Amino acid sequence: MAGKTGRVKVKINQVKKIFDSRNGEVVALNGIDLDIHENEFVTVVGPSGCGKSTLLNIIAGLEKPTSGTVSCDGKEITGTGTERGVVFQQYALFPWLTVKGNVEFGLKLQGIKGKEAEEIARKYIKLVDLQDFINHYPKELSGGMKQRVAIARAYAANPSVLLMDEPFGALDAQTRTQLQEELLHTWDSEQKTCFFITHDVEEAILLGQKVVIMSARPGRIKETVDIDIPYPRNQETRMTQEFLEKKNYIWGQVYQEYLAVRK
Repeated sequence: MAGKTGRVKVKINQVKKIFDSRNGEVVALNGIDLDIHENEFVTVVGPSGCGKSTLLNIIAGLEKPTSGTVSCDGKEITGTGTERGVVFQQYALFPWLTVKGNVEFGLKLQGIKGKEAEEIARKYIKLVDLQDFINHYPKELSGGMKQRVAIARAYAANPSVLLMDEPFGALDAQTRTQLQEELLHTWDSEQKTCFFITHDVEEAILLGQKVVIMSARPGRIKETVDIDIPYPRNQETRMTQEFLEKKNYIWGQVYQEYLAVRK
C-alpha cells in the first residue's frame, strides 16, 4: 500500500494567516508547522472556522500566508501549479462539457490535446467507474457521479499532490462510503500525496495515515495522531477495537475544541 517514504513532499513552516474584517484583524492560522511526506495520506479535522480550508488554499497557492512559508519539493509555493490538484466539496464542473470534456479540460491547459488527451481522460474516467457515462453532461449525473468526475479531472492532470476539501461532505452516506473506498484504491494505485480535510472523524481515520487535529481559532495544530491500522481498509475496519479506540480519542480532542468555540 502507498505510504510515506521518508522524503518530505510538502513542508509548512511557521505559517500565519491574518484576514482583515470590519471588526479588525482575524487570525485564521497562527504558527502552523507540518511535514507531509511523499505518497502520504494526511487527513485534517477540527471545529468550523479553525482554518482548515485556509491552510489547504495556501498549499494550493490560492491564498498567500501573512508570514511563514510552504514549499513543495523544496520550492516555495507562491501560486497555483500543476503539481498540485484540488478537489472541492462543490463539484465545479463545466455544465456545457461532457464527462470526457470536463476531464480533458485540465489536460488542454497543459497543452495535451487530441488523441493523447482522450486516452488519458478515458483511463481516469474508467478508474472512477464512469465509462458508461463518458458522453453525459453534469445535469444528467448524480452528486456522487459529479464528484467522481471532479476526482478524475484532478488525477488526469497528474499532480503529485492532491488537495481535497471535504469532497464527500455533501453526499449521502451510501455514496460517501463507496467513494471513500474508491479513493483509497486510487491513492494506492496512483501513488499521490493526499491532504484531505473532513469534519467526519471516522472518515479521517479510515482514510488517513495520520490525522492532524486543529485547535479552535486561531488555528494551530493541537496534535497529530498516527493511524497504524493496516491497509487495505474498508467499512469493516470501522468495527475493529483499534479503530474505535482511535475514534474515541480523536473525537474527544476535537470536542474540546468545539467547546472552546462555544464559550
